[in-house]
Amino acid sequence: MMSSQNESPGLSSGLVDPAAYHSWYETPRGAWIAEQELGLMLSLLRPHPARLLLDVGCGTGWFSSRFADTGLGVIGLDPDVLALRFARQRDGRIGCIKGQAEALPFADAAFDYVAAVTSLCFVSDPILALREMWRVSGQAVVLGLLHRHSLLWLRKRGRGSYRGARWDLLDEVRCWTRELAPAPNIQAGWAVFLPSGGTIARNIEAFLPNQLPIGSFLAVCLRRQ
Repeated sequence: MMSSQNESPGLSSGLVDPAAYHSWYETPRGAWIAEQELGLMLSLLRPHPARLLLDVGCGTGWFSSRFADTGLGVIGLDPDVLALRFARQRDGRIGCIKGQAEALPFADAAFDYVAAVTSLCFVSDPILALREMWRVSGQAVVLGLLHRHSLLWLRKRGRGSYRGARWDLLDEVRCWTRELAPAPNIQAGWAVFLPSGGTIARNIEAFLPNQLPIGSFLAVCLRRQ
């Protein structure tokens, strides 16, 4: 989620300076938010080490690197050449490919897992993109989405770097999955309930269940049955 030092949306929203964008993850607030998002996605995905993951809309590769830290082989895909160059220089473990979510240049089931972290929020046809991600995944797809029923939506919708972003609900994602075959098993959770990221927010977050549907970050895992 970002582009100023206080917020970070998906790279697909039009990143100019990859280094400035990536620096948000090094701020206390940015690092905390990203860790909450990562932890929730991994708890749903439960990836096996040494498997292969495609990170769709990888941007500067922060999440790509963290996925690789779990032992996964990771390929990052993004339409932004400058962001891919930054990601490749920053972490040599990550393979980087230019491409679009709506037309993934890979064979069916080429990857064990596919992830899209706040990048689908900037795709005009999420159903087409999700169909492509499902096609190239052999086991599961995990999505990180901006959630509409949240404090962040009330504060940031249509403003600054969130302009043009779509804010989704779980019921809408379930509708998207009607296009998928075979039909997936769906699990979801929420995180970043108080996006200020201060000490009080962090302490409260630790006690809130990830099934409380008011977090600003919605994670959805689609698993082949």
